[in-house]
Amino acid sequence: MKKKLHQPVSFVITFVLLIVSYMGYAQRMTTEEYIEKYKEVAIKKMKEFHIPASITLAQGVLESGSGNSRLARKANNHFGIKCHKDWHGKKFYMDDDEKHECFRKYPKAADSYRDHSKFLTQRGRYSFLFDYDITDYKKWAYGLKKAGYATNPRYPQLLIKIIEKYHLDQYDKEALGKQKKRKKKIKTHPEGAIPTISTFTVSDTSATGRKIFINNKRKLILAREGDTYQKIAAEFEIYTWQLYKYNEVSRKHKIVTGEIIYLEKKKARAGKKYKYHHIRQGESLHDVAQLYGMKLSKLLKMNNLPKGISVPVGTEVRVR
Repeated sequence: MKKKLHQPVSFVITFVLLIVSYMGYAQRMTTEEYIEKYKEVAIKKMKEFHIPASITLAQGVLESGSGNSRLARKANNHFGIKCHKDWHGKKFYMDDDEKHECFRKYPKAADSYRDHSKFLTQRGRYSFLFDYDITDYKKWAYGLKKAGYATNPRYPQLLIKIIEKYHLDQYDKEALGKQKKRKKKIKTHPEGAIPTISTFTVSDTSATGRKIFINNKRKLILAREGDTYQKIAAEFEIYTWQLYKYNEVSRKHKIVTGEIIYLEKKKARAGKKYKYHHIRQGESLHDVAQLYGMKLSKLLKMNNLPKGISVPVGTEVRVR
């Protein structure tokens, strides 16, 4: 009798834990939430190590995808710092520039921030940075690139755009005991019409009876239950890699029923009648790009946003 009673209880507990774990994973942090959560840590490290809080926060946003990257979630590593020979703490392995690379794993995110500050202050190649004015975030951004911190040639520009978009220099002033004046409200434009499935034109039907739509002069379909990229590629006689490329997704992406899937390259911008879009609840920038039939890379460039960034609900983005 004990065994029969024990099994259902154990099952229920396991099920609840799985649900709680899934909910925590599914809820992505916005960039504004990330800044609000870690601004005090960045200010504290600025006072202690004399590194601009704006630079530290911008690097955290960029390197960790606003705290949503696998490395940030699994290892509390917000700056992508690898193990190196002098690391004796816990380790986390994942593919990066090479297969199965070793990254530092921290007990909590604040430890990652402290280690980032120590990393910059204890390595000679970054010493010249501390000759710069601590409020000159632009000089610091270009100095990090000069010192070889990142291989991306646009790394300084990406940091500066994040700092200016989210007014992160206010935390430099706060750390120095200077209160920044209230920031001006950003003007927004009326959103106007939004494309929907009902506005797509039906151009043809596949051999299996699937409707082929046109959006922004590009062919697309809506995913059915059980669809995979391999099945769709076979149905429309195109290569699987083309579908991944057209839809700007990785090979690990799982198709959701009703998802928009393009059968050809998307355009560089939305149709002429669309100008701006305001981010809605649960909507990513990739969702926006799919909705307007435009390339995600072009959407990011048009709005001066770095790859992997998440934006809060209500944010206005240009689509043309």
